[in-house]
Order: sequence, then structure tokens, then C-alpha cells
Amino acid sequence: MKIIRYLDTAGNRGQAAQQPDGTALAIEGDLFGEYRLTDRKADVVKLLAPIEPTAILGIGLNYRFHAEETKSAIPEHPILFMKLPNSVQNPDDPILLPTHLKSDKVDYECELAVVIGKRAKNVKRQHALAHVLGYTCANDVSARDWQKSAGGGQWCRGKTFDTFCPLGPVLVTADEIPNPNGLGIKTILNGQTMQDWNTGDMIFDVPALIEFLSGSTTLMPGTVILTGTPHGVGMARNPRVWLQDGDTVTVEIEAIGRLTNPIQNEPV
Repeated sequence: MKIIRYLDTAGNRGQAAQQPDGTALAIEGDLFGEYRLTDRKADVVKLLAPIEPTAILGIGLNYRFHAEETKSAIPEHPILFMKLPNSVQNPDDPILLPTHLKSDKVDYECELAVVIGKRAKNVKRQHALAHVLGYTCANDVSARDWQKSAGGGQWCRGKTFDTFCPLGPVLVTADEIPNPNGLGIKTILNGQTMQDWNTGDMIFDVPALIEFLSGSTTLMPGTVILTGTPHGVGMARNPRVWLQDGDTVTVEIEAIGRLTNPIQNEPV
């Protein structure tokens, strides 16, 4: 099932299942509890991010070729950082380049996002995927100047500005993606493909990440795990490529779809 969140003509929020003909059927209930698909067509005016995360856990340097392009050692354990819920952005809404806490080195990162569907603690990898509700596209937008040199050695400042975590356009339930580590993934910037790889290159696959992150730690339903980005980021290019006002960036993942956002300067 491909699940969307949306606004209707009255401004109400709803959930629905996207149909092959482009329509959507309303969903009633709780995605993390009991819910049912109705036969009522949803009045979709605007797509929202398909999930309101309870937490956003990001993984750095999780693709082998990306580690190589940044001249970084292969990590022994997953590198964890966090983004705040304020960073979530809807499909088609703008990514805002910070102007108050200024950055002129904002980068794109296509990522597979994993949504935890039920409480998980000390989960073994062989049972990990049973805790997944579904998958969506994410753009782990990163202000490299704040991430690398102005954040006090921590990545969070450069990763969690408003709008720095677009999600969408749909949440594909886990039954439709039995192997999340076999998906094509790419970033397209202004019509040019910048990243084009496969989630099979992850150093720590999705089950390994869930096992690690749930160790002595409860992952609540609605937790979003950003699983890392492949090579081709703007920071590693020569010359470097930074997002600019007026750009358009798209994340595309096989079996999920395309997440597109324009780039704008934050209003002064």
C-alpha cells in the first residue's frame, strides 16, 4: 500500500491509500495501531510529508563509495546524529537556505527513510524488518559549513535547520518492499543526475541499523531512520556544488517515487 497524508479543501488533514489511477481512498484509524481502508475517495488538495516523526535518527557515512569520496575510514559502528521534527518538509514545498544563521554551503543527500511501526528494543537483525511500517524518500539536507567547522564537532547544527528533512511523496508499506537493500536511489538537481546508486552499497543494512539503534534503546512507533546517502554529494565534487535559490532538487527511489522540492532563501 502507498500511503499519503494530505490536506482537503476544508483544510483538514487525512490519510489515504494512493490508487493506480491517481485517486486515493481514505484510511480511518491509527497507522501504528488499528486502521482500515475505506471505499471513500479522499479529497486531496495538497500532499503532506507522509509521516509526522516521533524522532528522526540519521546515519552518516553508510555507503562505501560515499566514505571513499569523502576520504573517510569505514566506520566500525553506525555513526548516529539526530534531526528535529521542525526539519520535516512536505513534497513540493521549499527547502529554505538559512539566512539568519547563514549558510552558503547547503548540500543535498538522497536517502531511504525507514519508518518504525511498532515499539522496538533490543531487536535482533533477523526480526528487525518485522518492526518496520514502511519506507519513504528523504533528502537529508546539510549545511556543510555548520556541520563540518562551525558546529562544535557535532553534526546536528548543520542538519536540523527548518525544512532540512523533506519526506515523501508516499509511505510504501513494508510488504511491498521485502528487501530495502536492493533499491535504485538517485538525486536530480535542475534536471541533472547527481547521485545514482543502489541501497545495496550500505555498509550497515537496514536490519543492522535497527538492531544497533534499538540496542538498550526504545524506538517508538513513528521513529524515522535516515539510512545514509551514496556518493555524488555536492561537497565532494570538483568544483563543489551547493544548493542555490531557484534550484529544484528531486530524490527518486525505486518502488517509492519522486520527492521534489524547490530551493529558496529563508525570508529575511
